[in-house]
Amino acid sequence: MAEKSFKYVIVGGGVAAGYAAREFAKQGVKPRELAIISKEAVAPYERPALSKAYLFPEGFARLPGFHVCVGSGGERLLPEWYKENGIELILSTEIVKADLSAKTLISAVGESFKYQTLIIATGSTVFKLTDFGVQGADARNIFYLREIDDADKLNEAIKAKKNGKCVVVGGGYIGLELSAVMKINNFDVTMVFPEPWCMPRLFTADIASFYEGYYSNKGVNIIKGTVAVGFTADASGEVKEVKLKDGRTLEADIVVVGVGGRPLTTLFKGQVEEDKGGIKTDGFFRTSVPDVYAVGDVATFPLKLYNEIRRVEHVDHARKSAEQAVKAIKAAEEGRLIEEYDYLPYFYSRSFDLSWQFYGDNVGETIIFGDKDPAVPKAKFGSYWIKDGTVVGAFLENGTPEENKAIAKVARVQPPIASLEQLKADGLGFASKI
Repeated sequence: MAEKSFKYVIVGGGVAAGYAAREFAKQGVKPRELAIISKEAVAPYERPALSKAYLFPEGFARLPGFHVCVGSGGERLLPEWYKENGIELILSTEIVKADLSAKTLISAVGESFKYQTLIIATGSTVFKLTDFGVQGADARNIFYLREIDDADKLNEAIKAKKNGKCVVVGGGYIGLELSAVMKINNFDVTMVFPEPWCMPRLFTADIASFYEGYYSNKGVNIIKGTVAVGFTADASGEVKEVKLKDGRTLEADIVVVGVGGRPLTTLFKGQVEEDKGGIKTDGFFRTSVPDVYAVGDVATFPLKLYNEIRRVEHVDHARKSAEQAVKAIKAAEEGRLIEEYDYLPYFYSRSFDLSWQFYGDNVGETIIFGDKDPAVPKAKFGSYWIKDGTVVGAFLENGTPEENKAIAKVARVQPPIASLEQLKADGLGFASKI
């Protein structure tokens, strides 16, 4: 097959690829210099929509409505935008081999792509229960959510199994958001997870108790401290029961699994330096290989604020790291210097009528403030994390844009506190004074 050659290639077609393309266009990339190679069949889109509005029964989101960069309030980049900017979108193309020394990528059908500079934006893949040998986990109507195809299949099942029973396996981001969306679709929902409370990587027991109470009030059944160990299927191969480790059996027409994922770095194993499960980069997202950059979920980078090396799986970092890498590439070409990446960790979620934001680091002691009664409409409460006498993290449910900006500033500035009691008494007022 004929070889294609580009000055810049982005491998991966997710959020990071779209934001990188926009930055290349801002920096004056010339026609036919840049290609995006994606195994998905559509132009880059805002992936968070898949676990939210894409699955709503009414007022649902559909492409082209949520192509990047609408998620951050930017211009929507339709497929035509890439053409107009001379950027080649190579879709439905899976790269199966990367030879970084030869600066060559090979697709599943044997196409060859040469580059001068490569941005690795391959993202993550989900863990599947079949990976762990869970009995019956290959039954039909057991779903995972990562790409738009996954969401389309789940949508079809929602229609086919109208008002049925859904078991959600996992109590993290996907578990909470999908439990809400399945309840909105009028399913009987049970959420199952092994930890003592939901979202344990971020939430304290105090914070989690609010969300668990809220979900229970909405009719979501929560089973903690156990895992799915097997599934039974009917004669047509569709899932009908979920067997739990504690001996219980749950009926299910649909099962949605959200038990984490791993960065897609296999193509580059042994060719780049790795750290903490990702590809090691510097503050400009340069890898150990010249002219190769890594962004988003796959990048392990210096988190300047905490003087640590970390890997962050979140859409905000995917967007910002992609932009930083492109700025660094263009600056290097022009002999300019730019600032190192200085990221403030940021996580958020929306489900039912709830909306929370978190900034900073969730280490140290915590205090909670405000009204966290799940029965109260539009309850507003928050939490601070305190380490070595300074506030290092802040969380807020139902904040206004101004209040969310205030807690972000607290996490960035890391102000000292007089006492935990005073901080608790001040609550959100503490943030507004910084």
